[in-house]
Amino acid sequence: MCGLIAFLSADGTAEKYVDAVDRAMTCMYHRGPDAAGTWHDSSAVFGFNRLAIIDIEHSHQPLRWGPQDNPERYAMTFNGEIYNYIELREKLIEAGYEFNTEGDGEPIIVGYHHFGEKVVEHLRGMFAFVIWDTEKKTMFAARDPFGIKPLYYATTEAGTVFASEKKSILEMAEQLGLNLDLDQRAIEHYVDLQYVPEPESLHAHIRRLESSCTATLEPGSNVNAERYFKPTFQPTAVTKDAEQDLYDRIAKALEDSVEKHMRADVTVGSFLSGGIDSTAIAALAKRHNPDLLTFTTGFEHAGYSEVDVAAESAAAIGVEHIVKIVSPEEYADAIPKIMWYLDDPVADPSLVPLYFVAQEARKHVKVVLSGEGADELFGGYTIYKEPLSLRPFEVLPTPLARGLNRLSRVLPDGVKGKSLLERGTTPIEDRYYGNARSFNFAQLQRVLPWAKEEWDHREVTAPIYAGSTEMDPVARMQNLDLFTWMRGDILVKADKMNMANSLELRVPFLDKEVFAVAETIPHEYKIAHGTTKYALRRAMEQIVPAHVLNRKKLGFPVPMRHWLAGEELYGWAQDTIEQSLTDDIFNKREVLEMLKEHRDGVSDHSRRLWTVLAFMIWHGIFVEKRIDPQIEHKDYPVKL
Repeated sequence: MCGLIAFLSADGTAEKYVDAVDRAMTCMYHRGPDAAGTWHDSSAVFGFNRLAIIDIEHSHQPLRWGPQDNPERYAMTFNGEIYNYIELREKLIEAGYEFNTEGDGEPIIVGYHHFGEKVVEHLRGMFAFVIWDTEKKTMFAARDPFGIKPLYYATTEAGTVFASEKKSILEMAEQLGLNLDLDQRAIEHYVDLQYVPEPESLHAHIRRLESSCTATLEPGSNVNAERYFKPTFQPTAVTKDAEQDLYDRIAKALEDSVEKHMRADVTVGSFLSGGIDSTAIAALAKRHNPDLLTFTTGFEHAGYSEVDVAAESAAAIGVEHIVKIVSPEEYADAIPKIMWYLDDPVADPSLVPLYFVAQEARKHVKVVLSGEGADELFGGYTIYKEPLSLRPFEVLPTPLARGLNRLSRVLPDGVKGKSLLERGTTPIEDRYYGNARSFNFAQLQRVLPWAKEEWDHREVTAPIYAGSTEMDPVARMQNLDLFTWMRGDILVKADKMNMANSLELRVPFLDKEVFAVAETIPHEYKIAHGTTKYALRRAMEQIVPAHVLNRKKLGFPVPMRHWLAGEELYGWAQDTIEQSLTDDIFNKREVLEMLKEHRDGVSDHSRRLWTVLAFMIWHGIFVEKRIDPQIEHKDYPVKL
């Protein structure tokens, strides 16, 4: 788990950018404080910050390798972990190749020489990497199937730069001649969805290589991504006699994934909340590390903490448990620093406690496991039950459905059945846009008066829905979340908040072998008996303590609604809005009015307010340069 930079010069003058790469590396020191290295030739400059996890004494990067006739043909920077590196290495040795290290990075570069671009199909893990072929003068970039590890890029007349963090590209912007205008469409997307969807960033000329994509480019060319993997849910009928076989396959795949994710030359711990996902991972990890440490966080505010349940789970599976309680003051003080680490704002309040529990965990371990991805793969969100409740509407003739939909929209709010009638007669493509939307269009225009009339969520979701027409409604919702909410919110906060503390996070649910089982589960084994993730719960019956088995997942719930209405954060929020220089973006008068409405109990605007507040803090750091995120490292300060 590290930070990479790779610059490809358009005109063969790469040497001019070595110092710029050195400076850019300081912006992601936190991703790899153990070692740093650079390499360059006339066409490319590579920079790397290392967090040493496997083959600690060797496997330094940028990594050089080549066949016997050209032993330094390739250069590579790689961020992530390859969990099948031992098996892949053995396969390549059988094919006649020699290795210089015992690490998980070298099999990628050797595999690239052997398999070409199809090397990504042989990798089991999380990764973002860039390889420069000094012989063919081509650069190859790739990102893992689910988007666990980030990879930003920008192209100017000077060349193309890839980096693990956007702030490193911003650091090079002046020398590259990079335009730093904001992307108004991306701002709309962010305010509406609470995150910036891939491949966008809030800067119009900095983009992200999408999950499960690769790109091959030459000096002076653009980045044209190609998708090598497309998650597809293909449910297979399960008879009553075959039920147990399904549960056994889930348990076997997950146990194998956890075992592979435990591969490390350092201590591995596990996050533990009150739900089945993290508890299952921790219980399985305990089998491979009897001295496993688990970590959780919570708040003193009643009803917003899973600390007691997590402690009960830790006792039941027999692990030592460490708790971090976060105060409102700590929460507010950390927000500027967190927004700096994020690169682009994510309006998910739970990322703040995640930052603090990662900070606590890093005092004890260097790697942690977590339960991200279980909801998307196994059907864990309550909203996935909706298609079952709306089944009676499926038999309605289209003209009748349209007429009833028009009727539902003119019925007064509060009329019994209005919401059910409206949802039941609205196609799923128009009805479901993921877990994150916080504003309806009227509310969006209230705070973003320049928002265009034609904007709606379908601009982001339509291409994804177009590729899922053969799936059942539940699978279509899962598929949408895989490409939107999960990679835009869940995995961004997981990567950024843990790497902010130089802590590697591993997510065993997001493993291609686990997905190979999950993709076959029929919807009646996801949503059944009044619960979600039914098949996963059955598979974990002998592994997870009984008090957790059917408990609803809360994760790290945050009392934001109460804090914004009370003395904890109301004054802070008011000051943030008034001081922000975002009058050309937001109608600040309306935002302040929403804050007062929230305080007075007129309406719960907490999610909408937090979305705006997070953006204002981000803008104050990266655009106005008015807010100091107070980032310092022991070896050198990081300055914007």
